[in-house]
Amino acid sequence: MKEEVFEIDQRRAPIYEALQRFREMRVVPFDVPGHKHGRGNPELTAFLGQQCVGIDVNSMKPLDNLCHPVSVIREAEILAADAFGAAHAFLMVGGTTSSVQSMVLATCKRGDKIILPRNVHRSVINALVLCGAVPVYVNPEVDVRLGISLGMRREQVGRAIRENPDAVAVLVNNPTYYGVCSDLKAIVKMAHEAGMYCLADEAHGTHFYFGAGMPVTAMDAGADMAAVSMHKSGGSLTQSSFLLIGPNISDGHVRQIINLTQTTSGSYLLMSSLDISRRKLALQGREIFAKVVTMADYAREEINAVGGYYAFGKELVNGDSIFDFDPTKLSVHTRDIGLAGIEVYDILRDEYDIQIEFGDIGNILAYLSIGDRPQELERLVSALAEIRRRYQTDSSGLLSQEYIDPDVVTSPQEAFYAPKKSVALRDSAGLVCSEFVMCYPPGIPILAPGERITGEILDYIEYAKLKGCSMTGPEDPDIERINVLA
Repeated sequence: MKEEVFEIDQRRAPIYEALQRFREMRVVPFDVPGHKHGRGNPELTAFLGQQCVGIDVNSMKPLDNLCHPVSVIREAEILAADAFGAAHAFLMVGGTTSSVQSMVLATCKRGDKIILPRNVHRSVINALVLCGAVPVYVNPEVDVRLGISLGMRREQVGRAIRENPDAVAVLVNNPTYYGVCSDLKAIVKMAHEAGMYCLADEAHGTHFYFGAGMPVTAMDAGADMAAVSMHKSGGSLTQSSFLLIGPNISDGHVRQIINLTQTTSGSYLLMSSLDISRRKLALQGREIFAKVVTMADYAREEINAVGGYYAFGKELVNGDSIFDFDPTKLSVHTRDIGLAGIEVYDILRDEYDIQIEFGDIGNILAYLSIGDRPQELERLVSALAEIRRRYQTDSSGLLSQEYIDPDVVTSPQEAFYAPKKSVALRDSAGLVCSEFVMCYPPGIPILAPGERITGEILDYIEYAKLKGCSMTGPEDPDIERINVLA
């Protein structure tokens, strides 16, 4: 059957339009979901609203099927690919975790090597557990003052490629959680010259595709695949994402990989939110993100004027490990006022009703995007000034390092599935971890399966727990014990 040709018109939102038509049809539902347009669960309908539950429907011919789209979902994918400059785009309803894992699973199999920075999101290492690929870590440099990990230096990537010519792919964060970008064009060129794919985790870079003066996008840099977290800075509903591919990747193969793990009951709430948000950014993104950058620049200037804090930005750019910086990121170093970032995070929420994205042991991140307004930023700046006045103390004794180089003993898959035993956390030094330990957010593992546990790592875990970081990963919810290789 010949594939239908769709007109490229970014004013269209085909999934949204199909749902509007469906709403008007007054269809009698003898299919799932069982709440039957909300009638069977009035408490849920009262909470979410009839507008919402009325379009929480199942796949059907007029609404297409996410696993094998041929009509409105297919058209939405084509419009998304055009908006992002990709050869193809997939609507993802399992979050950018699902997008990242699909990238890895589409390019790596058991025993394959993949070159990547160690400060990746847990979803990347989860994918290695699933497929059995072996990580070759490029340990990022650390900004000692800020205690944050940076991007990958070109020379480091080049060395990793020369020393591992049999690697199949290189993965890059574009940007990191803190807004730091590596030299993506150069890394793509090195990877391709070595016959390797280049994959980009762009969970925090949706706006790069639509704003002016932003760091280079993965698609413009020539990357083969990119995972784009539309719900973070693009305005769609939580758990919705795009997976973008370049011209050298088979979209049919990627569809098969996605269908291995993604639900067969794709949420039309999530898909329509992707459709509507893509349309908004394609038509208004440049103007929207210019305002976001203006707000972020203003906030950095005001926070730095308070004293004690350091809201960092493009002045950090060094042309290599910090090749570029995301101007929308409002990352603030708090250690100089004697407070860990997580302590400032807790005070802002508990005493000022301000919820920021995360706090680690030295920094906080206020995530700015299309829904922020100047008056809320004023409130944040005022709260930070007051916190400094009320709580500032001696900063000596605070840990500063956010990243510790791992000692990789075995692959994540081998360690995850190997025989294991549970030991007290403090008795685990020198043993090999078989599970994850991380603060979430940002979800970058402190320990991953297959890595040796050291005294320095244990000190970090205990310090992070003491300061109130939200720790996740281990089987033991209290993180008093940890699973290690038996």
